[in-house]
Amino acid sequence: MNKLSRFFSFFFLTALLFSCSEEVNPNFQQEVAQPEFYHRSVKKLTDVIVHDIFSPPQAGRIYAYSSIAGYEAIAAGDPELASLAGQIPHFAPAPAPPADVEIAYPIAAVAAQLKVGKSLIFSEEKIVAFEDEVFKEFADIKVPAATLQASIDYGHAIADHVIAWYDGDTYKQSRTFPKYSITEDPSKWQPTPPDYMDGIEPSWAKIRAFALDSPDQFRPLPPTEYSEEKGSDWWIDVEEVYNVLTTGDESDMKERKAIAQFWDCNPYVSHHIGHVMFATKKITPGGHWINIAAIAARQAKADFATTTSAYAMTAMAIHDAFISCWDEKYRSSLVRPETFINRHIDEEWRPLLQTPPFPEHTSGHSVVSRACAIILTDIFGDDFAFTDDSEVEYDLPERSYKSFLKASEEAALSRLYGGIHYRPSIDYGLTQGEAVGKHLLSRVQPMTNLTKK
Repeated sequence: MNKLSRFFSFFFLTALLFSCSEEVNPNFQQEVAQPEFYHRSVKKLTDVIVHDIFSPPQAGRIYAYSSIAGYEAIAAGDPELASLAGQIPHFAPAPAPPADVEIAYPIAAVAAQLKVGKSLIFSEEKIVAFEDEVFKEFADIKVPAATLQASIDYGHAIADHVIAWYDGDTYKQSRTFPKYSITEDPSKWQPTPPDYMDGIEPSWAKIRAFALDSPDQFRPLPPTEYSEEKGSDWWIDVEEVYNVLTTGDESDMKERKAIAQFWDCNPYVSHHIGHVMFATKKITPGGHWINIAAIAARQAKADFATTTSAYAMTAMAIHDAFISCWDEKYRSSLVRPETFINRHIDEEWRPLLQTPPFPEHTSGHSVVSRACAIILTDIFGDDFAFTDDSEVEYDLPERSYKSFLKASEEAALSRLYGGIHYRPSIDYGLTQGEAVGKHLLSRVQPMTNLTKK
């Protein structure tokens, strides 16, 4: 072969190699760092939690571990972010990223969050379908194939680390713990209509917390002393529940009903019409606040790091709040308004909202909402006004708030309007939730520097 022939052969082979080489987007790192990828992943998990009908405490646990996995993945690639290892005393450091290939940490965060979430729900196929969808979108951005696969693999490695960690939180063992025992004491909780379900998660206080030193660390004031005597403090509390939707003008009644329905957040409401029974499913109280975290992050145009931190901190607050609240619920084991009113005032009375199947004191909405409001205020600031559209998909109009704390106060009061809680449970629950949220902030601060930018 002469020199000219060799030249053309070399030119042809070089051109062929370049034409067959992988097309790469030089800006892929910026494009995969769009927080909307993560928002969609969390929303997909919420949809599956609703579909699978997890109880409020169970849902909080799912959000917490999946969000921690996502945060740890993004933190591994950002020196300004502190790992939660060590801040959560029983959480060991996650695996380090590989040194021989470029990692897209937002992809790893999505992969980690989805894998942990998938391990904690029933309808795994719904998460698998979403994984296929979102990973294809990353490929379409023209992330290098090696980077895409390595990022997914790294996210899965962090997920495996978190899965091994949560396996020791006593949840599995609690599945075999004794059920709630009904007593003849009239002051104690009894199953309520229409399904008279057993008390949900009577041993939830035994589940491991993230920041709490003990489940009773922020033990609230006890409920009003039970009494069947008219005019007693107890009777006054009961009458407030009984009359709350029949006193005041028409606009007051309409607003109270709207507030109660907006914050209902009952994952399973059963309906009985003759011999027909059907159920409606909605987000849990924790799911509502996870959605508020999403609303705030989008409104603030938060970056990926702030977004994952907001979800993780909010979810940890939900989890610890339920442990604190459930510790009190099954200690005081207080009778619900519906039971007392039917026995002593009006046997036909029914609350506006369906009474949840667990004891009354303290209000879970109050504890969880206040804990979350404390966290979100720390991240996004005081007087962060927002419009909450969390319930629009359940055919309820949006509502607007001047701050997270104001929203938490309304969420708490909604339980009085709904006819399912006495006022002390609401007031003491807010105090309890504030203590839980502030304690979490005192122990865990993943991204203090970034939130001030």
